[in-house]
Amino acid sequence: MNKKIEVRTDAGDSLVDITGRIEEAVSESRVDAGLCVIYVPHTTAGVTINENADPSVRRDLLLALARAVPDSLPYTHAEGNSPAHVKASLVGSSATVFIEDGRLRLGTWQGIVLCEFDGPRQRRVWVKIISA
Repeated sequence: MNKKIEVRTDAGDSLVDITGRIEEAVSESRVDAGLCVIYVPHTTAGVTINENADPSVRRDLLLALARAVPDSLPYTHAEGNSPAHVKASLVGSSATVFIEDGRLRLGTWQGIVLCEFDGPRQRRVWVKIISA
Protein backbone atom coordinates (compact mmCIF):
# COMPACT_ATOMS: atom_id res chain seq x y z
CA MET A 1 0.00 0.00 0.00
CA ASN A 2 1.16 3.52 -0.80
CA LYS A 3 -0.19 6.69 0.76
CA LYS A 4 0.69 10.35 0.37
CA ILE A 5 0.22 12.61 3.39
CA GLU A 6 0.17 16.40 3.09
CA VAL A 7 1.65 18.38 5.98
CA ARG A 8 1.56 22.17 6.28
CA THR A 9 4.46 23.57 8.29
CA ASP A 10 4.22 26.93 10.01
CA ALA A 11 7.82 28.09 10.56
CA GLY A 12 11.25 28.18 8.93
CA ASP A 13 12.51 25.42 11.18
CA SER A 14 9.98 23.19 12.88
CA LEU A 15 9.38 19.60 13.88
CA VAL A 16 5.87 18.31 13.25
CA ASP A 17 4.58 15.14 14.91
CA ILE A 18 3.11 12.91 12.19
CA THR A 19 2.90 9.70 14.23
CA GLY A 20 -0.90 9.62 14.31
CA ARG A 21 -1.18 10.06 10.54
CA ILE A 22 1.30 7.24 9.95
CA GLU A 23 -0.59 5.02 12.42
CA GLU A 24 -3.80 5.73 10.48
CA ALA A 25 -2.13 4.62 7.25
CA VAL A 26 -0.98 1.39 8.88
CA SER A 27 -4.47 0.74 10.22
CA GLU A 28 -6.04 1.40 6.81
CA SER A 29 -3.61 -1.03 5.18
CA ARG A 30 -4.78 -3.93 7.36
CA VAL A 31 -1.23 -5.28 7.28
CA ASP A 32 -0.63 -7.43 10.34
CA ALA A 33 3.15 -7.79 10.01
CA GLY A 34 5.62 -5.97 7.79
CA LEU A 35 7.41 -2.70 7.34
CA CYS A 36 6.33 0.91 7.16
CA VAL A 37 8.67 3.17 5.20
CA ILE A 38 8.20 6.91 5.66
CA TYR A 39 9.87 9.05 2.99
CA VAL A 40 10.04 12.81 2.53
CA PRO A 41 10.70 13.79 -1.14
CA HIS A 42 12.22 17.18 -0.35
CA THR A 43 15.80 18.46 -0.18
CA THR A 44 15.15 20.89 2.67
CA ALA A 45 13.05 18.65 4.92
CA GLY A 46 13.53 15.28 6.54
CA VAL A 47 12.02 12.71 8.85
CA THR A 48 13.24 11.24 12.12
CA ILE A 49 12.14 9.12 15.03
CA ASN A 50 12.77 10.47 18.50
CA GLU A 51 11.16 11.08 21.87
CA ASN A 52 7.62 12.30 21.50
CA ALA A 53 6.42 12.61 25.09
CA ASP A 54 8.24 15.83 26.02
CA PRO A 55 7.98 18.69 23.48
CA SER A 56 11.18 20.20 24.83
CA VAL A 57 13.10 17.40 23.04
CA ARG A 58 11.97 18.82 19.69
CA ARG A 59 13.07 22.30 20.72
CA ASP A 60 16.44 20.90 21.81
CA LEU A 61 16.90 19.12 18.47
CA LEU A 62 16.23 22.36 16.60
CA LEU A 63 18.64 24.23 18.89
CA ALA A 64 21.40 21.67 18.36
CA LEU A 65 20.93 21.66 14.59
CA ALA A 66 21.00 25.48 14.51
CA ARG A 67 24.31 25.46 16.39
CA ALA A 68 25.77 22.66 14.25
CA VAL A 69 24.67 24.33 11.01
CA PRO A 70 24.78 28.11 11.52
CA ASP A 71 23.23 30.52 9.03
CA SER A 72 26.40 32.64 9.09
CA LEU A 73 28.75 30.34 7.13
CA PRO A 74 29.89 31.57 3.69
CA TYR A 75 27.51 29.32 1.75
CA THR A 76 27.56 29.58 -2.05
CA HIS A 77 24.13 28.13 -3.01
CA ALA A 78 22.32 30.96 -4.81
CA GLU A 79 18.89 30.32 -3.27
CA GLY A 80 20.16 31.21 0.20
CA ASN A 81 18.81 28.10 1.91
CA SER A 82 22.02 26.08 2.22
CA PRO A 83 21.60 25.55 5.97
CA ALA A 84 18.26 23.84 5.24
CA HIS A 85 19.91 21.50 2.74
CA VAL A 86 22.66 20.60 5.21
CA LYS A 87 20.22 19.96 8.06
CA ALA A 88 18.02 17.79 5.84
CA SER A 89 21.06 15.73 4.82
CA LEU A 90 22.07 15.26 8.45
CA VAL A 91 18.57 14.17 9.52
CA GLY A 92 17.82 12.03 6.46
CA SER A 93 14.85 11.63 4.19
CA SER A 94 13.38 8.34 5.40
CA ALA A 95 12.62 6.13 8.37
CA THR A 96 11.50 2.52 8.57
CA VAL A 97 9.38 1.04 11.36
CA PHE A 98 8.36 -2.58 11.93
CA ILE A 99 4.67 -3.43 11.90
CA GLU A 100 3.58 -6.18 14.30
CA ASP A 101 0.03 -7.11 15.24
CA GLY A 102 -1.23 -4.42 12.88
CA ARG A 103 0.58 -1.61 14.73
CA LEU A 104 3.80 0.36 14.46
CA ARG A 105 6.46 -1.07 16.79
CA LEU A 106 7.69 2.24 18.15
CA GLY A 107 9.38 2.41 21.52
CA THR A 108 7.44 3.68 24.52
CA TRP A 109 8.45 7.32 24.05
CA GLN A 110 9.07 7.37 20.29
CA GLY A 111 7.24 9.34 17.66
CA ILE A 112 7.71 10.07 13.96
CA VAL A 113 8.56 13.67 13.17
CA LEU A 114 8.62 15.65 9.92
CA CYS A 115 11.59 18.02 10.09
CA GLU A 116 11.05 21.32 8.30
CA PHE A 117 14.13 23.44 7.60
CA ASP A 118 12.90 25.84 4.90
CA GLY A 119 9.33 26.69 5.76
CA PRO A 120 6.64 27.47 6.06
CA ARG A 121 5.63 25.14 3.26
CA GLN A 122 3.24 22.44 2.16
CA ARG A 123 5.17 19.15 2.42
CA ARG A 124 4.49 15.65 1.19
CA VAL A 125 5.22 12.50 3.14
CA TRP A 126 5.09 9.23 1.25
CA VAL A 127 4.25 6.09 3.19
CA LYS A 128 4.85 2.59 1.83
CA ILE A 129 3.49 -0.32 3.82
CA ILE A 130 4.96 -3.69 2.94
CA SER A 131 3.42 -6.91 4.16
CA ALA A 132 5.80 -9.57 5.46
